[in-house]
Amino acid sequence: MRRRTLLGGALAAPMLAACSGGGGGADGGGGTTLSYGMWDPAQVPGMEKIIAAFEKAHPRISVRIELTPWASYWTTLKTSMRGGTAPDVFWMNAVNFQLYAANGVLEPLSGHIKADATPVDRHPDALVKLYAYRGTQYGLPKDFDTIGLWYNKALFDKVGIPYPDQTWTWDDVRDAAAELTDPRERVHGFAAEMHRQFKIYPAICGAGGHVLRDGRSGFGDERSIDGLRFLTDMIDRGWSPPQSAMVESIGRVRYWSEKVAMNYDVSAVSGQMYAVPAIKDHGGIAVLPRGRRRATIIHGLANVISAKSRRKEAAWKFVHFMAGREAAEIQAKAGATISSYQGTQEAWLTSMPEFDLKHFIEMQEYAVPYPSSENTPVWENLQYPLLGAAFSGKGGIESAARTLGEQMDRALKEERAS
Repeated sequence: MRRRTLLGGALAAPMLAACSGGGGGADGGGGTTLSYGMWDPAQVPGMEKIIAAFEKAHPRISVRIELTPWASYWTTLKTSMRGGTAPDVFWMNAVNFQLYAANGVLEPLSGHIKADATPVDRHPDALVKLYAYRGTQYGLPKDFDTIGLWYNKALFDKVGIPYPDQTWTWDDVRDAAAELTDPRERVHGFAAEMHRQFKIYPAICGAGGHVLRDGRSGFGDERSIDGLRFLTDMIDRGWSPPQSAMVESIGRVRYWSEKVAMNYDVSAVSGQMYAVPAIKDHGGIAVLPRGRRRATIIHGLANVISAKSRRKEAAWKFVHFMAGREAAEIQAKAGATISSYQGTQEAWLTSMPEFDLKHFIEMQEYAVPYPSSENTPVWENLQYPLLGAAFSGKGGIESAARTLGEQMDRALKEERAS
């Protein structure tokens, strides 16, 4: 089958054999040690506090963090599954979820949730649904992020432009970018990065802006092409750096160094922004501007259990605990990300009082889930070679978008047939 080929057999076949599952004792008998896989070092302090609270409530279970950098996380995870050393519990994202669920390497959680009345209804419904596959829940959200418009108040003040607010449309962004761009100082008005198009796409394209609609690509939709043309037009006019400039320093870094006045970015980088003195001092946040309608992408990480863990009972207790209020409040106070448990975000909001973080929470109201399928990377990565030239100021976005839509549809059709 195609998806088994994609994984090189790393997930499906080897995991059918008995494996050690990451070290530590098995359930029953003496104490149990769980391994917990994650990739973000900024979240380690908060996770350690959650683990301490969990271990206090479950003194016969201990949890050991296995931190793997994002760049190698998924490769390492597949290798550990092949070798029988996968973490008992680990982080999962929407891009990879359906692939792992389809290959049977994740423990089904629906029965556990029903038996223990896990409060899944306290988490955003869009996130809960992201981690269900064919009617079965395999992951429970721990956090969420939305996209906001970050802007530099000092650069806006210098030109005398009012700050972005909820009344702004994307036309206002374009007009402001034109005024803010100063070639002499190499300061651009806006940073439009091709490699993050799936996150900004619905916001600009409005009703046409769904990467996936009924199992088909939306890139060929004329409304989608209008949205992509909006971004590339700013690059062509010099109001946004071309993609070649983003290779040296991505939009986020250019915003930190005050080389762009506006950049769209996820709430999860708020802590990084806060650590940059200039941005902490005069960085601002607004909701994403309105296109045909207002929209943003919502995404969040989930905790999942390895289907071949030898410590499933203890692993479930840990995942159940992390889906509850106590763990969410600890995570929110840590400030690294927004806890997804309803009513626990206040601590996150007050952790960086200089920023208007409330806008990220407000955008839940009109958020759409991050697009995904069983083989998301296969069609998602098509955007880089096909849209690259258009995002480098060479034109041709219309034909590139239509070609991308056709190739995505072909990849999705092959996926459904596998």
